[in-house]
Amino acid sequence: MEQIATLPQVRFLNDHFRKALILEEPHPSLDDHLRSQGIEPDRLPLTATTDTEGVIERLREGQHDLLYKRSKFPVDLPVLRASNRLAAVMLCCIGDDSVDKEACAEEGVLVMNDPVSNGRSVVELVMGELICLARRIFVANDAGRQHLWTKDSTNRYEIQGKTLSIIGLGNIGKQVAQAAEALGMEIFFYEESDLAREVGVTLGWTPCKTLAEAFRAGDFVTVHVSAENPKGESNRGLISFDHFRQLAADRPERSPRGFINAARGFLYPPEDLKRAIEEGHVRAAAVDVFPEEPGSSEDGWRNPYAELQEVVTTPHIGAATQEAQPRIASYIAATTRMFNQRGSVRDTVFQPRQTIGLDATPPYWTLAVVHSDVRGTKKAIDDCIYRAGASNLQSSHRDFTEYGIAYDVNAIDKPLNDDQIEDLIQRSIELSGDPDAIRSIRQFKVNGDPTG
Repeated sequence: MEQIATLPQVRFLNDHFRKALILEEPHPSLDDHLRSQGIEPDRLPLTATTDTEGVIERLREGQHDLLYKRSKFPVDLPVLRASNRLAAVMLCCIGDDSVDKEACAEEGVLVMNDPVSNGRSVVELVMGELICLARRIFVANDAGRQHLWTKDSTNRYEIQGKTLSIIGLGNIGKQVAQAAEALGMEIFFYEESDLAREVGVTLGWTPCKTLAEAFRAGDFVTVHVSAENPKGESNRGLISFDHFRQLAADRPERSPRGFINAARGFLYPPEDLKRAIEEGHVRAAAVDVFPEEPGSSEDGWRNPYAELQEVVTTPHIGAATQEAQPRIASYIAATTRMFNQRGSVRDTVFQPRQTIGLDATPPYWTLAVVHSDVRGTKKAIDDCIYRAGASNLQSSHRDFTEYGIAYDVNAIDKPLNDDQIEDLIQRSIELSGDPDAIRSIRQFKVNGDPTG
């Protein structure tokens, strides 16, 4: 497809991926996983996270197929346009806050993450903090370092028999609920997803109709929401001082009143939590995420809770364990293999927990297209396959209506030539009236076992 690669607004992707740019130091085993697929990793040091122009230049020179990163480096339009071959941003984490998803949709670049591999590590951190807050272990440790003997039962509690309100009952929130229930806690939850709410009710937990109700019901509140709610709206500012003020309002006066956030730093202004602590509405808190976080340990940072003994802070280490990081590398490499060898997409942040792919019997040719979801575009693709004399053995299609795009992957018995590809693009524009109807195209042959 080289001869038509000058058509505007269309990415012509390599048949099989060859180069990957790796940022923010995901586990080194990722490199070996990629090499086993014929993809050469190009790994930059952690300090490159703050050098956006340097990353853009590296992409421009290398024309990488894939970009791997964790949660810090911002991916925007200039980054995406630096490599004409860029097919996907692969997130070695859950959070997609650092990626401009609208720009990715505009460019036909898919975004995939790992929503499962760090779950156990985050759950264990939260449970450890829960017990430590209840028993005031951090306070006792600080006192002991000052040679103070503070043996008393003041504001020290068992967690058995206490209530835990979980904000967000996704993969991690559900595991926290199961662990806390096993320790004798009663579980309340607030969840906007109908499916997740149904799961929680089925497991015997008490749903709350509002966020305020969840705060009032919990001796402890822990937060496990994503960057956006199920409607695609940002969760920025989800929690306010008024919520903190109501923590454990429906519980006995001697409630522990603990709050834990290992989810997102932008859910509330630190000033709101600080005020709630100072006024006694929250007695203890543990925070692992912050509105402003440095790119590396060398960068300057100010802890907004530094003066408050009641707030325990950790430097975003929820997933930072020896076990989680290689699991993430293995998982995201498997996602890459599916995408690279079959055109299958799983865990795209455009529509979480969905897999779009084929299970046709090889050999066949895969034609994968990211296109606008304007009416007529899908018909144009199907018509062009037919006019090319190719048989569509199997297809899978998914609209991402929030972002105005769709992913269409087809198993066909013979490839389209350059003229037929150009016809597909022009026909899509004509039928849809959208000059950017086709965002990216990839075509390759699948031989042998399609599971790779």
